[in-house]
Amino acid sequence: MNKILITGGAGFIPSCLADRLVQDKNNYIVLFDNLITGSKDKLPSAKHKNWRFIKGDVNNHRDISEVMLSHSFDYVFHYAALVGVKRTLANPVMVLEDISGIKNVLDLSKNSAVKRVFFSSSSEVYGEPVEFPQNEETTPLNSRLPYAIVKNVGESFLKSYHKEFGLDYTIFRFFNTYGPKQSTDFVMSKFIRAALKNEDITLYGNGKQTRTFCFIDDNIDATYNSFKTGKFLNDVVNIGNDIETPIADLAKLVIKITKSKSKIVNLPPLAEGDMTRRKPDIEKMKELLGRKLLPIEEGIKRVIKSGNF
Repeated sequence: MNKILITGGAGFIPSCLADRLVQDKNNYIVLFDNLITGSKDKLPSAKHKNWRFIKGDVNNHRDISEVMLSHSFDYVFHYAALVGVKRTLANPVMVLEDISGIKNVLDLSKNSAVKRVFFSSSSEVYGEPVEFPQNEETTPLNSRLPYAIVKNVGESFLKSYHKEFGLDYTIFRFFNTYGPKQSTDFVMSKFIRAALKNEDITLYGNGKQTRTFCFIDDNIDATYNSFKTGKFLNDVVNIGNDIETPIADLAKLVIKITKSKSKIVNLPPLAEGDMTRRKPDIEKMKELLGRKLLPIEEGIKRVIKSGNF
């Protein structure tokens, strides 16, 4: 049996990963979360008996060590982090505390025979873009904000622990991912919720900044296949879509699909943290996925149909 730890397990992406992992009865999953931004409502169905939830803070060494040393995990998905542009900008010191969690997880992993650590990094490590598409090996990392710096530091920790202690890893650089479980303070779910209520959809600046939107199933299929096949061991993989969408166009598309009466309202641009473009090179992800990515129109319709956003 594979014993698997998912930190941040009550969050959007990690809880969806848990939903996939519990389908295999040869997996036993522990979801660990302090519930600051996560929710128990996102946890897997109680019909599955091969998982448990433990409340705790990965940045607290005692909390995480009690769990890791008592379970002897085979694999760790370290997804716990303070997330959200506005939240991370408002709490920069709390963001930096996540470095402690990274070090705690890696120290405990190397000392408890963990076979591989999967780390949720972010497109934010690329900073303001200087190259398109953004490639894992060739694009410079231009981190400035605390959240991006922490993710960059985390990547360096994993590479260093592999070099010095032989701890295997895979780094996933997540670009915008959306889906039914996503909280409503992220752009896609925020727009859909507003449109269905015929409320104003607000944009920061002129809305010309672009993002790529990856449906949650594409994210999970790719990362799960990396786990199952062992591909991209001790490597970095962009996880996202490679079709750029201006934020203003996203708002118009959501209004069209929902047949909403919402109006688009432009707010002053954010002082920092709102990068002009995102476009990842996803050749590695496509190899893991083995199929086409879901078009954004279909993804939006699936979110709406779920009624869970």
